[in-house]
Amino acid sequence: MRFKQRYTALAQCVGLTMAILACAPAAVAAEGAASGATARPYDQTRVQVAQASPPARPAGANQQAELDTLIKAAKAENAVTFYSAATENVAKKIADGFTAKYGIKAQYIRLGSAAQQQRYAAEADGGNFAADVIFIAGNAGLFAEEGIRKGWMESVSDAGIPAIRSGEFPARFLRGNTAVVQIAPWAIAYNTELVKGADVPKAWKDLVNPKFKGQLIIPDPASSDAYLDLWALLLDRYGESFFAEIRANNPRRFPSGVPGTQALGAGEGAINAPVVSSQVLGLQVKGAPVAPSIPDMTTGVEIQLVLTHRAKAKHPNAGRLLAHYVISGEGNRVFNDDPGSISVYDTTQLPKQYEAPKAGTAARKEQIAKLLGFQ
Repeated sequence: MRFKQRYTALAQCVGLTMAILACAPAAVAAEGAASGATARPYDQTRVQVAQASPPARPAGANQQAELDTLIKAAKAENAVTFYSAATENVAKKIADGFTAKYGIKAQYIRLGSAAQQQRYAAEADGGNFAADVIFIAGNAGLFAEEGIRKGWMESVSDAGIPAIRSGEFPARFLRGNTAVVQIAPWAIAYNTELVKGADVPKAWKDLVNPKFKGQLIIPDPASSDAYLDLWALLLDRYGESFFAEIRANNPRRFPSGVPGTQALGAGEGAINAPVVSSQVLGLQVKGAPVAPSIPDMTTGVEIQLVLTHRAKAKHPNAGRLLAHYVISGEGNRVFNDDPGSISVYDTTQLPKQYEAPKAGTAARKEQIAKLLGFQ
């Protein structure tokens, strides 16, 4: 294809990695302009949230006293380590912002959620809790539940995090043992030089357009449980016949969203789905002919915060202070500073029919792979 040489170097230099991807940071007006979309109101009745009861709030003076005590204890530890499924640039911003605010050294390891769970569990089984905090997507609730049962982790709701105890953090994003800190709605990416006008996809059913036969790129759903959230939603909504129509378009499987989007920019396909907008916009600003389109009916990658138990963590106080920072409005804005995903403090850009990921989709991995023709 004539774009391939032009964007090979570009693809190599793009540092956006998806692990579960990677959710990327907050959706802003730039994303709307890039996708041709307008701001969409948040329909709270469509979001399925397992809320935890908010903890009792301490009085104002006591709130600050609790935070001051935590800061002092965290500074005495003078270090914190976290694992991140968010993109490299997001993890670095959080580490740098936390260190700048509190003077505590923060280091991180960026891993896809599946690899992150495997590493954490292997370390915990050996009695080595290297990460004080993890930011994870896909199956986070079940992973945290298992970790709590084994004594590895503690519920975020019960950890005495000042931003939660004060009521600052939006209670609807407390998922019992975890807290959602970032939302990246699943989108469809298209090559703007190959797809134009009425052919631009606006809904998931547009993937079965016969014009896209042989031009459809699909990230391997086995690479992340977060992909399964979207495919499970579409299976429940449209049934197996929808997948039969996708198979008829001869989709090509790519290892994950990043190489798929790079191939899209190089003209190796017309459509790549599902993706998060940050991956697409990261290439777009470099000049690639790509754009995201977010369907009104969709789910998304939700990065959730999970805490190592204070009795196990190497830096228990610094870990809880980092949790406070990311859960607070200030730190959450840092976490969601780049276009592509949505802060829990500003959900006005959520698609009108957004549905939170449902638990248990990982159990459908083989079924979905077979329906897509990947087995």
